[in-house]
Amino acid sequence: MSALNVLMKAPGAGFEADDDFESINELYREKGWSDGLPIVPPSAERVERMLDYCDRPWDEPIGLVAPRYGAATPLRLAANAVMAGCRPEYFPVVMTAIEALCAEEFNLYGVNATTHPCTTLLIVNGPVAKELRMNSGYNAFGPGNQANATIGRAVRLAMLNVGGAIPGAGDMATFGSPAKYTFCAAENEDASPWEPLHVELGFARDVSTVTVFGAEGQHNVNDHESITGAGLLKMMAGVVATTGANNLYFDGPPALIFGPEHAATIAQDGYSKADVKKYIFEHGRVPLGALSEENIERRIRQWPVFKNEFVEAGPDRLIPVMKSPDNAYVIVLGGAGKHSAYIPTFGPTRPVTRPLKRRDGQLARSVADFRR
Repeated sequence: MSALNVLMKAPGAGFEADDDFESINELYREKGWSDGLPIVPPSAERVERMLDYCDRPWDEPIGLVAPRYGAATPLRLAANAVMAGCRPEYFPVVMTAIEALCAEEFNLYGVNATTHPCTTLLIVNGPVAKELRMNSGYNAFGPGNQANATIGRAVRLAMLNVGGAIPGAGDMATFGSPAKYTFCAAENEDASPWEPLHVELGFARDVSTVTVFGAEGQHNVNDHESITGAGLLKMMAGVVATTGANNLYFDGPPALIFGPEHAATIAQDGYSKADVKKYIFEHGRVPLGALSEENIERRIRQWPVFKNEFVEAGPDRLIPVMKSPDNAYVIVLGGAGKHSAYIPTFGPTRPVTRPLKRRDGQLARSVADFRR
């Protein structure tokens, strides 16, 4: 059955309108179906071309998207991917990202509904990143690459239109973040001195994966002076040790993004990924006295995550931002330049990684494996 027939027969799934850019955009803005930027009209023909890269029934939910817990069917996701400007071959990555976001441990309800300015960060690993020409180098988190921009935007539009993350209703962020439009990049595996993220997590190097984080925007770590791994890690630890980020209070895993130049220096001095995490755990700490008295009493001395460890502590007692060295995720990303980045997370959320996998359970080696 064609997408046109499905759209016309499914109750509430489609409507007839002129395929006119200005009028469709005006309608979608009035209905609250856009992110505020112009969208590509999701005509049945465009949606059907998107679904050419879907190997499963179009009405079979991939997951339930909080906070509304709307059913994320391929048909609905395809419409949002069209709106975002995705090429059809990007669609398997969009579906995989949504599957990861809907995992219970990710806590999408909390990430979407909180007053905290967090969003969904997508990191793509494996062959699909090159196949889709995703940006992992210069300006990877910025504009200029269609795959990065539109895959992330498609996921956000799905959270808005399927999940009901509507500003002031399902999305209660106090002031939000520009990263809510799109926050998606590929890891720069070729420039990394360490194993890439998905290999560290147990996947083969030739498997393609999407990892999702409930993340804030990145905080730059500018260090043009340090020439040793220890010096660079000391600077990173200083940025991590902040009183305002949720990772101080919750057992949430932050992302440590190292530019290739910083990563090379750290690795040349013998630091493995495990060593990096251990160093940040041991040195990325905040003195108790840096917090307000209210935070000390209501959070540090009463919250279960600290297990009464700080009940009698003085102002010089150091509080770890990460509750375990294993909490951190180390990723190499970006182009040349002596910069890295710290990305705090919402806190009560766990990153989730999913491989690109066909409906029959087989791992996909290429997006072409999803062609119907």
